[in-house]
Order: sequence, then structure tokens, then C-alpha cells
Amino acid sequence: MASKAVSDDRVPDAAPAAPPASVGAPASATEPGAAQAGKYLTSSVAGAAKILVVGPLGVGKTTLIGTVSEIRPLSTEAVMTRAGARVDTGGERAKTTTTVALDFGRITIDDELVLYLFGTPGQQRFLPAWRDLAKGALGALALIDTRDLAASFGALGNLEDLDLPFAVAVNVFPGSPQHTEDDLRTALDLLPNTPLIACDARDAHSSVRALIALVRHLIDAATESS
Repeated sequence: MASKAVSDDRVPDAAPAAPPASVGAPASATEPGAAQAGKYLTSSVAGAAKILVVGPLGVGKTTLIGTVSEIRPLSTEAVMTRAGARVDTGGERAKTTTTVALDFGRITIDDELVLYLFGTPGQQRFLPAWRDLAKGALGALALIDTRDLAASFGALGNLEDLDLPFAVAVNVFPGSPQHTEDDLRTALDLLPNTPLIACDARDAHSSVRALIALVRHLIDAATESS
């Protein structure tokens, strides 16, 4: 069978064709700019899940959380110092700040399920904080950059060590190399059932689709183990 190319929306067959009844697009996805007002949850919310957003330095974690969050996101961005620049390699050359603790946001899925998004620092030197953030998480969305696939190996390895289910989202940057699904799965050593989705962290619709693919994957994994 011919290899499939990564599309702007998602990799074909990365997730079931139709979501479960309790999973859908939030208000902000169907109506841009219509994110739920206020800081309190609606009475219809029946469940919550802690989700990590992981990946190497400069891959777009802070951007994605800020794009989809229905509350004002918490960000711990700090200016990169000369000393840090010598050890924090990778990411955009023009990047002048980096997450030093966590990013935090919230998104309600179909008015029933709320996701609490915790963005981790991208550098391996922050691994102790990274592992603390993973406590209680149900799964993770791993962002990758095809301009430097090797930079993603550390984050994916950490998820595997923690036995945490995850989906992989290819954040599309201008000039990003195009790879087939098969080539990406081989390069990243992904299991066949691991969702592989293309997204643009700056776009709410695209980012929400990636999160929904992860939720579907978590539901499928929970169903298979029950």
C-alpha cells in the first residue's frame, strides 16, 4: 500500500472516523472567538482530565495552549540568558524566551469534558519538574517539528518511560520538510495505534482537532483495558 503524506488537518487513519458521543468540538472551535467567558465551569461538565503538552524547545507548546484555552492561560516564560543559550539548543533562532516551569490552560470539550492542559519545559535539564507535572495526567499531546525530528526523541522517550498514552502532533512551520506518514512513524518509532496528526498551533480549529484525536485515543485505550 502506498505511503500517505501528512495533510494539513491530520494523518489519515490516525484516529477513528467519528468521535464518541461525548467528544466533540468546543464552542471556541466551532465559533472562533466564542470561548466560554469567566473562570468557572458550566454545570454540564461531568468529567475532567489532566493532559500534558510536551515537546522540545520552540516547538509551539505555549502557542498551542494559548490558542485553545478558554481562560487566560498561565505562562511562565522567561527571557533566555546567554548562559542558557549555550545549553538550550534547538527551536527557532529568533526565540528569545522559554518556559521555565509550566504553561496552563483549560478547554471544555462538548460542554461535558474539560481538559486541563499543562505545558512542560522543552529542555531535558528541567526533567525533574517535567516528571512532577506528569503526576495524575491521563495522557499527553507531543508536538514535533519535522525540521529537527531528533529533538523530539527525549520527550517521546520520557512519555514511554512513564507509560503515558500520547498522540503526536506535527506542528507545521513555514518551510517544514514534508514526510510521509510511514516515514515519520519509522523515524519516531511509533506504535501503530499512536495517533499522528498534522496541526498548526496558531490555529484553534487545527489545535482542537489534535486534542480530540488524543481524547479518542485515551478512550480507546481505556476501553481495551477494561
